[in-house]
Amino acid sequence: MQKWNNIFPKNTGVSSYIWIIFCLLPFLFIFRLSSAKEIIFGIIMTLLFFLFFRLSFISNSRFIYVWISLEIAISLIMTLLFGYIYFALFLAFFIGTIQHKGGFLSLYIVHLSTTIIAITIVLFTKNESLFPQLPFIIISVIGVVLLPFTIRYRQKEQRLEGKLESANERISQLMVLEERERIARDLHDVLGHKLSLIGLKSDLAGKLVHAKPDAAANEIKDIRQTASTALNEVREMVSNMRGVRLEDEIIRVQQIIEAADMEFQFEGSTTLKNTPLLVENVLSMCLKESATNVVKHSQATWCGVTIEQSQTEVNVRVEDNGKGISDQIDTYQSHGLQGMRERLDFVNGSMELLSTNGTTLNLRVPNVIQHTKQEESI
Repeated sequence: MQKWNNIFPKNTGVSSYIWIIFCLLPFLFIFRLSSAKEIIFGIIMTLLFFLFFRLSFISNSRFIYVWISLEIAISLIMTLLFGYIYFALFLAFFIGTIQHKGGFLSLYIVHLSTTIIAITIVLFTKNESLFPQLPFIIISVIGVVLLPFTIRYRQKEQRLEGKLESANERISQLMVLEERERIARDLHDVLGHKLSLIGLKSDLAGKLVHAKPDAAANEIKDIRQTASTALNEVREMVSNMRGVRLEDEIIRVQQIIEAADMEFQFEGSTTLKNTPLLVENVLSMCLKESATNVVKHSQATWCGVTIEQSQTEVNVRVEDNGKGISDQIDTYQSHGLQGMRERLDFVNGSMELLSTNGTTLNLRVPNVIQHTKQEESI
């Protein structure tokens, strides 16, 4: 079932105002007649056509073919009696929206053949009325031939793009979940035993501190050594995590942007100091998602990426000169921004979205290594 606001054809390459003119034109053809009965009959046929056309969009599949058959009959009557052939364009559009291949081909053949036959009859019998609009008739016939296939393939492309976007969002969510679970397992394996040992030795040291100070001192020394070992193992685990370097991701982003016939500009350095590979991997994934959004949704002609690193954080800024997006919940979900925010939250990062004269996306991640050093020195 189609939505009510799709009653006027969209994405056909023809302006909406042209379709409105097609809705008003039949009355011009009808009122040219002198007979009151013919005028009334023509008005009734026109109103019935738009009624059936509306019912075609809101009815289920069993009745769609009934309404279309009635619309074809009315279109033929209007062509033969009044020389008005432009209802055929409305029918051509709606036939293109039918997904069933057999029904589409059957209606296409019937509609095309009946339209050509009706136009031929009118040209031979009332050529004086159709001759002034012959160029428009030729354009209408071309529309009847091509428009159904154009609409059909365009809708198929939109459905595939929607499925692809949903699949990419789902993959992004699953990647975040899998990464969290993997890191949680690794941290548990690395830290679980040692933290338990530290807890037991701390309890033992507390009991020995007054009775056996030397033994308590040895236990405290063991606690310090165990904590240092655990810290080194966590650092080694983080540094060994496989990820994508910003340097490699920038090259891929440039290729994507330039493949979309957009200008790409990069400022800054991809060499990050004191930044774990996990953080760099998260920034690379977010940068890739940002570039994908620019290509898919921005309608921009230029995209710039800036990487800045201060003593406290890394800032990646992605800008474009497109139409911008709204900071709404549905926008975050449809553009994969929620997944980016979740990845950044995992490394204590943040995201800021600005939509003025285009879109600016700021990704900020703190230098966690510096915080770790501070904790070690305490």
